[in-house]
Amino acid sequence: MPIKQDCILDYAQTAGRRQYTRLIREHLAQKYDAPPLALVHSFGCQQNAADGEKLRGMLAEMGYGFTDSLEEADLIVYNTCAVRENAEKRVLGTVGALKHYKRQKPELLIALVGCMTQQQSIAERIKKSYPQVDIVAGADAWANLPERLYGALCLGRRSIKAADEEPDTIVENIPTRRTGWPKAWVTVMYGCNNFCSYCIVPYVRGRERSRRPEDILREVEELVGEGYRDITLLGQNVNSYDGGIRFPELLRQINDIPGDFRIRFMTSHPKDCTRELLDAMADCEKVSKHLHLPVQSGSDRILMEMNRRYTTEKYLELVAYAKEKMPELALTSDIIVGFPGETREDFEKTLELVRKVGYTALYTFLYSRRGGTKAETLPDPVPPEEKSRWFRELLEVQGKIGEDYMERQVGKTLRVLVEGPGKGEGMMTSRTDQFLIVEFPGGPELAGQFVEVEITSAKNWALMGRLAENF
Repeated sequence: MPIKQDCILDYAQTAGRRQYTRLIREHLAQKYDAPPLALVHSFGCQQNAADGEKLRGMLAEMGYGFTDSLEEADLIVYNTCAVRENAEKRVLGTVGALKHYKRQKPELLIALVGCMTQQQSIAERIKKSYPQVDIVAGADAWANLPERLYGALCLGRRSIKAADEEPDTIVENIPTRRTGWPKAWVTVMYGCNNFCSYCIVPYVRGRERSRRPEDILREVEELVGEGYRDITLLGQNVNSYDGGIRFPELLRQINDIPGDFRIRFMTSHPKDCTRELLDAMADCEKVSKHLHLPVQSGSDRILMEMNRRYTTEKYLELVAYAKEKMPELALTSDIIVGFPGETREDFEKTLELVRKVGYTALYTFLYSRRGGTKAETLPDPVPPEEKSRWFRELLEVQGKIGEDYMERQVGKTLRVLVEGPGKGEGMMTSRTDQFLIVEFPGGPELAGQFVEVEITSAKNWALMGRLAENF
């Protein structure tokens, strides 16, 4: 269901937010001769990275500058991830190391926000065991972070608790300091209703709620007007977007926005991927012909245990239709190796599916238990060493498929968006419509432009080429 209008909060018009932002700005101006510096680091997915840009925008509005140096920082904000337990351990280990910086600079403020700190148990652990942390807020900290920062900065008050915003709230018009020109992220929906048995996201991101299409269209129009050329629509499951229109129609309306730009989207759940969506991809010239469609396993038994709610037969039917409509389509996917109870026979079915589909690239993961999920309680008799052997075997199979795909691009002339300097001196890096990296000799004046590049050779991670003669 579309989100109710009274559940939409306008950040720019919230009186409390304006008041605390103004008070912080005045306090910093009195205390510092130059703007104090904030270090903002986001762990995890693209959604977290997009949230990090909003955090930077909020802090800039309060009067902060930015740094990547821990030694220079007056405020450290870690935007945390909870997808895997190892991610939490990494964050807590990183936060533990900040004791040293706090001793050297007692006025340093440390804030943790994001998915990990949405959990009350984590907030309590930090409160008891990490006294160097001044602020803990959850995944949707937009409305209350200014107040908490004011309390820590101006009143010396520690604020350690999970987010207290209603889970169905959407906050619009958050100031954003984007860092990835000519690429930009636009969130179209929040939360997840799928409850895959291995995943904690629905518990920390809340239920699905979709932004209004008019707000999304306005944001994309502004980005295109500012010169952004690669717009990625984000959501835990964009296919289930329902802001009064469905996702295929949203794609078509964005495609109709004037300008020379490219549209991407992620992540897609196969259970909600429809022919209507694939038709929209094929019809819309600005929508990239690249589909990230996470399959997770090639075994129907394991898919059922994962609560994925599709079969390999349905998945392969979607892939066949997509390739029929878009012969140039590049497909990528996620695969989990070693899910509890997975057998060698199940794994062989995954290898078979990978060979059938012919993915451009895979994002592969060894299963690790995640507290709070259903899969945590499932029996898991296969030893880690065996799972690691399967993992390496999958990488070898996909590596050969990927190499063959890259080799088939040699000799073609591809339209690419130049993103910036490449790895070598005098080289520029770019992306094709299919999300392939292309490096070629060129100057920095090409950044942000679409150009034609003749592909001369292929590596396992990128294509190499030269500017087409007619460019």
